[in-house]
Amino acid sequence: MEVTKPRITIVGCGPGSLDCVTRAAVMAVEQADVLVGAERLLDLFPTSRAERIIVGGKIADALDAIQSRFQDQSIAVLVSGDPGLFSLSKLVIRRFGRDRCRVIPGISSIQAAFAQIGLDWADAAIISAHKQDPEPAPWLRTADKIAVLGGREQSLKWIADNLFTDSEGDRRVFVMENLTLENETIREVRPHELATLGAGPSTVVLIVRESLLE
Repeated sequence: MEVTKPRITIVGCGPGSLDCVTRAAVMAVEQADVLVGAERLLDLFPTSRAERIIVGGKIADALDAIQSRFQDQSIAVLVSGDPGLFSLSKLVIRRFGRDRCRVIPGISSIQAAFAQIGLDWADAAIISAHKQDPEPAPWLRTADKIAVLGGREQSLKWIADNLFTDSEGDRRVFVMENLTLENETIREVRPHELATLGAGPSTVVLIVRESLLE
């Protein structure tokens, strides 16, 4: 059986800094005829001469652009963090199939966040409130480690309203923005403060049982 060589490479570009982009990711970009991704990700590779397609609010337009090119051009689809965590990767693979896609993993913002507090994340509950509020999940209230991809002021309010029991004393909460970048900020806050905090588009919130950080 003939094996089809992938023409689409989904490239994990890490949490933000070029220092966190892997060599494999850089090589994939260098070999691509077309780069597809958010403008801030395209800006990570200013010397690439590939055609650039900016992914905006209409994801379908980006998928159609890939469709019209991948048969005779190599495509690199740039995604933030790791392709396996809440990224465009899922839609690309669904549209074009696993046999046509190669995935290059990257450092996720979740990894970077837990590294900041020196804690493993293998058993963490990971949810996204980046685009909309998640469905209610009462079991999360008892999880020892929770990581929430935020990015909206409403997402912080959702966390405050949904992820705490009556007692706040056994939890520590860290709000991290722009991880790995020069304007990175890390704040430890009380749970009740979340509802009134502002948050940028690249925000991760960690909620950790206090005993794990002793």
